Amino acid sequence: MARQIPQRNDYPHSEISQSRWKDNDIYGHVNNIEYYGFFDSAINRLLISEGGLDIHNGAVIGICAESHCEFLGPLAFPNPVETRLRIGHIGSSSVRYELALFDGPDGQAAATGWFVHVFVDRDTRRPVPIPDSIRAALTPLLIEPTTE
Repeated sequence: MARQIPQRNDYPHSEISQSRWKDNDIYGHVNNIEYYGFFDSAINRLLISEGGLDIHNGAVIGICAESHCEFLGPLAFPNPVETRLRIGHIGSSSVRYELALFDGPDGQAAATGWFVHVFVDRDTRRPVPIPDSIRAALTPLLIEPTTE
């Protein structure tokens, strides 16, 4: 099966981040662990700015239950990184974010991945329903399921 190259328009949400000198490793490209940082930062910025997530005092927080990254190509300082995001699934207490990283706003895809959050009570760490404000922010980014 041929690998599908991600396209920007497959992911409705976008943000640009600046790569940093410290992101590069000895081989001259952004180290693999930093890709997860771009994923995590894009997700949490969306939850805070669009969904009203209160990371300091809110009763509900998101916990990472699963993550994955498939590396397609290198990123390197000083290029910016474009993170594209869509929602693959929304359940009662969990959401699956699907992401792609691009080498700047015009470059090639460097990675795809997913990240699953389970929303839990801050104190008990037991699953709770996704808050309405967060669900409202995520629903417009939900992709239509494909049938093969």
